[in-house]
Amino acid sequence: MAAFKELVFSGVQPTGNLHLGNYLGAIRRFVEMQEREAQCLYCVVDLHAITVWQDPEALRGQIREVTAAFLASGIDPKRSIVFNQSQVPQHAELAWIFNCVARLGWLNRMTQFKEKAGKDRENASIGLYDYPVLMAADILAYRATHVPVGEDQKQHLELTRDIAQKFNTDFGSSIAAQGHEGGFFPITEPIIGGPAARVMSLRDGTKKMSKSDPSDNSRINLADDSDAIAQKIRRAKTDPEPLPSEVAGLKERPEADNLVGIYAALAGTTREDVLRDHGGAQFSAFKPALADLAVSSLAPIAAEMRRLSADPSYIEAVLADGAERAEAIAQQTLDSVKDIVGFVRRKRG
Repeated sequence: MAAFKELVFSGVQPTGNLHLGNYLGAIRRFVEMQEREAQCLYCVVDLHAITVWQDPEALRGQIREVTAAFLASGIDPKRSIVFNQSQVPQHAELAWIFNCVARLGWLNRMTQFKEKAGKDRENASIGLYDYPVLMAADILAYRATHVPVGEDQKQHLELTRDIAQKFNTDFGSSIAAQGHEGGFFPITEPIIGGPAARVMSLRDGTKKMSKSDPSDNSRINLADDSDAIAQKIRRAKTDPEPLPSEVAGLKERPEADNLVGIYAALAGTTREDVLRDHGGAQFSAFKPALADLAVSSLAPIAAEMRRLSADPSYIEAVLADGAERAEAIAQQTLDSVKDIVGFVRRKRG
């Protein structure tokens, strides 16, 4: 396989109520990725958002909110490319070509569609079913080599890899003729893991923290102020036993495991280190320590989000600049793909 220049791509849906799980599982990791030598592109994936109905005015606000969260968390729009998906039409155009590469059986095995569509599958949108192919186009439009993803997106990234491999195989001779030795698309590597790759509900440690949970106390929203953050942690569900001294003692204790994991992630340490310091403590002592840490980590982000959100013209300028830079990369990819598959394309310039 050809050597590809390292490039990181990832995205977040603008569907409201960004929370601690989004921050620890994705956004904070995006900030860390800026320290790599790689080019980083971070996308507000609004085309994915409309696979289920969205109120148009609310969607516009949510696109700005996610962008504000990116910036408030430390993503530098000069070092990284920050944009919203719908401003770069090459995503959708490449997705159609990939629709003709992907196999129906591959999509039928996607478990997330089955979960989201539920029993009323016949009334689900085609977009919801085809979501993973668009995700492949998002990634491969930039020939991304690495993608930070949560566990719930791992299967979709495997599909991206399958599509890239099949495209490289199906059009191997044409790819070689175009001068791309060893394949045109990289086999993208997932970046998964970390102490809080999967943050759970504060009300039920067996369920993932979710923006759709009807209880606002189940999650810490990135827009929450200091009082709300502290109150939600104080009210978080726990069990009557003290914290164990070793990680093995968290087994079968989902709420304790979740709070220890959140502490470790916010502190940039490990569960082992947290239990070394707090093992044997009651939750009445541990929760205040976690609340102080969460407030010091998250309240400044919320304040900066509010400041940025008060200036929507600045946010829109960031997105427009990012879209222009992203489109320049994506168009080069799409032009090459059109040549490879045999289209007669209009020459530019």
